[in-house]
Amino acid sequence: MRIAVVGTGYVGLVAGTCFAESGNSVVCIDIDTEKIAKLKAGVVPIYEPGLEELLKRNTHDGRLRFTTDYAEGLARAEVVFIAVGTPPGEDGSADLKYVLEAARSIARHMSGYTVIVDKSTVPVGTAAKVKAVVAQNTSHPFDVVSNPEFLKEGAAIDDFLKPDRVVIGSESERAKDIMEELYSPFVRTGNPILHMDIASAELTKYAANAMLATRISFMNEIANICMKVGANVEQVRRGIGSDARIGSRFLFAGVGYGGSCFPKDVQAIIRTSADHGYEFRILRAVEEVNERQKLLLVEMVHKRFGKDLKGRHFAVWGLAFKPNTDDMREAPAVVVIEALLAAGARITAHDPEAMNECRKRHLGDRIAYSDVPMDALQGADALIVVTEWNEFRRPDFEAVKGLLKHPVIFDGRNIYPRGTLERLGFEYHGVGV
Repeated sequence: MRIAVVGTGYVGLVAGTCFAESGNSVVCIDIDTEKIAKLKAGVVPIYEPGLEELLKRNTHDGRLRFTTDYAEGLARAEVVFIAVGTPPGEDGSADLKYVLEAARSIARHMSGYTVIVDKSTVPVGTAAKVKAVVAQNTSHPFDVVSNPEFLKEGAAIDDFLKPDRVVIGSESERAKDIMEELYSPFVRTGNPILHMDIASAELTKYAANAMLATRISFMNEIANICMKVGANVEQVRRGIGSDARIGSRFLFAGVGYGGSCFPKDVQAIIRTSADHGYEFRILRAVEEVNERQKLLLVEMVHKRFGKDLKGRHFAVWGLAFKPNTDDMREAPAVVVIEALLAAGARITAHDPEAMNECRKRHLGDRIAYSDVPMDALQGADALIVVTEWNEFRRPDFEAVKGLLKHPVIFDGRNIYPRGTLERLGFEYHGVGV
């Protein structure tokens, strides 16, 4: 099938590459000339395990191409995916200007019947707006489909090639059949393609992320209670997670969620609800808990070292909002470090992938960076773990203790067993353990 993908950000690049991997002819379109030049040269602008290898292979084999030219990208395209950004406005609503600009450009360059697919995360009613814009700018027949993505950063390739489910919202049998054919290679093991009305498909993505965010904030509240009553959140997690009605995923306590999806999608569904006269009280609480939780480590540091941190030096392991990505959008590490800097502390940080992103877009040269995690510990008053990269899970603790000025660890992801570290002579501060 001939496919075009508008937008070469995280979703568009993964989608385009994976569609090409299944044998389709794919052209990815972006107005950013520098990004397209890099992609043509095989340089991937994001870190996602497995993506670079697939991109290079499919580019070499001619199934995947990149262009800034809509006319070239849409030539004979049967399906066009809109995968551009939908940044949140100040009121939490999704900004659709890039989606509608893409729809307008698609309409002006399509040459026949086309299925136009909203792949970006968009609020209910977006497909109707896209349909109106396209109708104003073309005389060719078309259908608009909602096909939300459910990709986890760090596991996006597997998520796309082996999806739990595919959600397709459409109002046309012709478009439904085309989308069914396109996705059939990815669900050969029997996972469902769920066909529904467009509004339900649009809401499904927000509802899924809001539910996962709710589980995280709920467990963080449980962890905070555990610290007050002397319980252990890890034991509580195992106790409730073994209940088949609840399950064990997304029940890990920590310093809050971040990234490009959960914060934005929670805000968007709150705003959508308000626009329709409904107050989504649970999600307002979820958001409030998450923002407060990001400062938990800072409170622990102040309790141990005092409010004035002038002259104090802390090592921070982990900058990305989660492992296996360089994404720092809404990352708890930024909140933690900003608060420590404001209190006068000096920071040396290490992250396997996100240090360039941190230096360029977030904290600049206000902190020091270490290419080696152990080097960041030299002379530090304590180690603060913010992101649970596998590289951090089994360090040489005797070496860690020797490098730190004080044998103190603040573990924001509970990756270390308290008992083991205390036997080794560490002062350990975890979240609810």
